[in-house]
Amino acid sequence: MAELVTEPQFFESFDGACMAWHEIGEGRPVVLIHGLFSNAWTNWIRYGHAEAIAARGFRVIMPDLRAHGSSAAPHDLEAYPPDAPALDGLALLRHLDLRDYDLGGYSLGARTTVRMLVKGAAPRRVILAGMGLEGILDTQLRASHFRNILANLGQHARGTPEWLAEAFLKTTGGDPEALMQLLGTFVDTDRGQVEAIEQPVLVLAGAEDSDNGSHAALAELLQIAELREVPGSHMSAVTRPELGQAIADFLTA
Repeated sequence: MAELVTEPQFFESFDGACMAWHEIGEGRPVVLIHGLFSNAWTNWIRYGHAEAIAARGFRVIMPDLRAHGSSAAPHDLEAYPPDAPALDGLALLRHLDLRDYDLGGYSLGARTTVRMLVKGAAPRRVILAGMGLEGILDTQLRASHFRNILANLGQHARGTPEWLAEAFLKTTGGDPEALMQLLGTFVDTDRGQVEAIEQPVLVLAGAEDSDNGSHAALAELLQIAELREVPGSHMSAVTRPELGQAIADFLTA
């Protein structure tokens, strides 16, 4: 599929930071949030997912997380309070005056979606992709993994998960210092808060993906969940057209 490039638009977030988002399509709004070290273009646009969803009648809204893409990437600790990604997401909903919308994300984007729900976001439907239950209940395991990656750039053994993550970071041009600060914003969500989610949820992951724990356990805990797997691992599932197709099918069911 041909690459589709959209110019970023900008808004002022909860603390005045300049944050970016991208849009494709017209129709019902769906906000999709990318994963760590990625950006809206890489996660949603590059491999055709946004275009596939837009073709089904959706306005696909894709923010760049703080410290990613075209959004602000400050280095000072004060710019990264707990739950900053969720606060940025809520600020985008307010900026666009979205009241009837769908919401989801991949990996960190899925965790951010959960935190937005805890803080009052009220979408009609939810997509949690590339995320397992453990990655929501205990965020520090993954935070420690990525701190090690960022603290030891250039030293990871070829072919290891750490080396692959660093290689991905190089392709997206991420700012290691800003990303290190972002890791301190992760907040755990308890089982009761996950279980309290009332919306229908698509739990979607690569069949070989266990990076954030068990997606099956996450689906089992939720009140209304549809569990779908696509080919691939945590990194490769994003490149598969089945990912965008599964989201489009869920949103139009």
